[in-house]
Amino acid sequence: MVNKKSTKKKLMDNKRKLVTKLDPKSPISEQYRTIRTNIHFSSIDKEITTLMVTSTGPGEGKSTTAANLAVTFAQQGKQVLIVDADMRKPTVHYTFNQTNSVGLTSVLTNQTPLLDAVKLTDVANLMVLSSGPIPPNPSELLSSRAMKQFIEDASKNFSVILFDTPPVLAVTDAQILANQCDGTILVVSSGVTEQDQALRAKEMLTSAKGKLLGVVLNNKKMDGKEQYYYYGAN
Repeated sequence: MVNKKSTKKKLMDNKRKLVTKLDPKSPISEQYRTIRTNIHFSSIDKEITTLMVTSTGPGEGKSTTAANLAVTFAQQGKQVLIVDADMRKPTVHYTFNQTNSVGLTSVLTNQTPLLDAVKLTDVANLMVLSSGPIPPNPSELLSSRAMKQFIEDASKNFSVILFDTPPVLAVTDAQILANQCDGTILVVSSGVTEQDQALRAKEMLTSAKGKLLGVVLNNKKMDGKEQYYYYGAN
């Protein structure tokens, strides 16, 4: 028997998460477009193709930020792929109402070709690659030659590739991938993320030779009831 309340809650959660798709004229959607613009400004010497979104810890909004950034890039007419590289607690397939039987792990282990594993979304120009079956060795997969080949192959088919990764302070996955991406966005939550945690996350990313483009301050209450998303260059 289907739990109608649970299904309705998931639909409402997805509506909240994909505000750039469902309410593109809202102040929050405008803030996501501002983040997109600042990313463009930060890539004067080299166009950013691969972008990683992470956070210091869980529950700070990195997956929501990654999904909405993907939508805004797609709305700009770019061919976009959002990749769920959080192979420990994947959520991207929920956000885009997809299954997760095939995904990134399937591609990295040569079980499924890249273009067979990606899925269409109802957002024009945007495709999704879910995490796939959860592996016993996420860090090893992300640091493998197969991952480097994946990025090379994906870059030939998409103009923007966004990776949703685990939190920096939780596991090493984000540090591993930061070294392979053109840029990294760190998401922190107002009133939740402690300053020393944010500084430690920044140090870990830069020590891994990741290019930290800036920080998104999430859940900052402003006048009224809206929640704004800000971009700050490091």
